[in-house]
Amino acid sequence: MNSNNESERNREIQQEILAGRKFSLAEVIGREGGDFLKGESPVPKLLQATTEINQFIAQNLQDSSGALQRILQTWVTTDEAGVSQYLNTPKLALRQMLTKIIENRELLYELVKQVDFKWGQLYNERPYFQSPGQLPHPDDEYTHESVKAKLMSLLAMLETE
Repeated sequence: MNSNNESERNREIQQEILAGRKFSLAEVIGREGGDFLKGESPVPKLLQATTEINQFIAQNLQDSSGALQRILQTWVTTDEAGVSQYLNTPKLALRQMLTKIIENRELLYELVKQVDFKWGQLYNERPYFQSPGQLPHPDDEYTHESVKAKLMSLLAMLETE
C-alpha cells in the first residue's frame, strides 16, 4: 500500500469514527492543537528556567529558618528580564543575580531587610533589622555578613557544576 492510499484510508477511518459524534469546539481545538505543540513543552521557557533556579536554591542553600530561601526565590521569580536572558542556561542567571547582590551593598542590605521581615512573619516574632554600619543583634540569624556568606556558598556550588 503506498502512502497516498494509506493516508486516504486513515482519513476514511477518521470520518467513520467521527460520523456519530456531535461537534465539539474542545475536540477541534484538541485535534488541531496536537500538531501545534509537537516537540515543544507546553510549559513556557521562562517558567521552566525559573523553576530550575528555584529548585537549585531549595536543594543547595543552607537556610534552617527558610526565610532567605523564600525571599531569594521570590527575587528570581520576579526578575523575568534577568532570567529570560539565560533561558537555555538558567543557572547562569542565578550566578549573575548572586554576584550582583554580593557586590552591591545596598542590594544586599535590601535583601537582608526583606529576609528579616519574612522571618518575622514566619515565626510571628519581631525581627532584628540590622542597619548599615551597625553591629547586628546577637540573636539575629540574618545579618549582612551571614547572608552574604550563604550567598557566596551558593555561588561556589554553582561554579562547581
